Amino acid sequence: MASNHMSMEAKVYDTTGKEAGKVTLPEAVFGADWNPDLVHEVVVGMQANAREGIAHTKDRSEVRGGGRKPWRQKGTGRARHGSRRSPIWTGGGVTFGPRNEKDFSKKINKNLKAKALASTLAKKQADGEIIFVKELTFGEPKAAEAKTVFSALAKGSAHEDMARKRKNAALIVLSGRDLNTEKSFRNFGNLEVKSVKDINPVDLLTYKYVVVADPETSLKTLEERVAMKAARITTADKK
Repeated sequence: MASNHMSMEAKVYDTTGKEAGKVTLPEAVFGADWNPDLVHEVVVGMQANAREGIAHTKDRSEVRGGGRKPWRQKGTGRARHGSRRSPIWTGGGVTFGPRNEKDFSKKINKNLKAKALASTLAKKQADGEIIFVKELTFGEPKAAEAKTVFSALAKGSAHEDMARKRKNAALIVLSGRDLNTEKSFRNFGNLEVKSVKDINPVDLLTYKYVVVADPETSLKTLEERVAMKAARITTADKK
């Protein structure tokens, strides 16, 4: 872990892309080891929890028609049938078809989720994919101004490909809700804006870069999120 101790600082940029200082990274978050198995388990679980059952077929009790017997039981020379709703009839119900009542959710341990968040952030930082910006605010929603700022950050941080990437370019993390900033970036298909209290490993792995605004406040929130989960587990163990 010695290498992590040596890199517990990161550059902070302003909205023009110029270096505006440095920020100390909390070791509880950015000193975590990369654990791909743990992250995979948490990501798969979160994706399953977000999954909704869409495919839905009707069984014989739900399809229309079939109230009367198609023909009398005997004497016609044809096979006997009781209802046109039968699965063997065209337009009848479906047997063992997909139903939207299926529950895909999986239980995710809170401590594991916190560890996966820290592990993913540490990996992103080690790969140079996190950019800290001193502040990211707009007086009013301005897409043109937002594009200029984003391009300046990409160039100033030596990540020019971030501004050219057509899909999943960057996740912009704000220290709190800011409607003007959210609306300014809303029409960019390759960007997403989220509050620091809401980000998760799925968000971080979906986008190549992570732009963290107001790092002092944002990092404190991240540290609290990781430490809070760990403290709960420790207290439970003592009992």
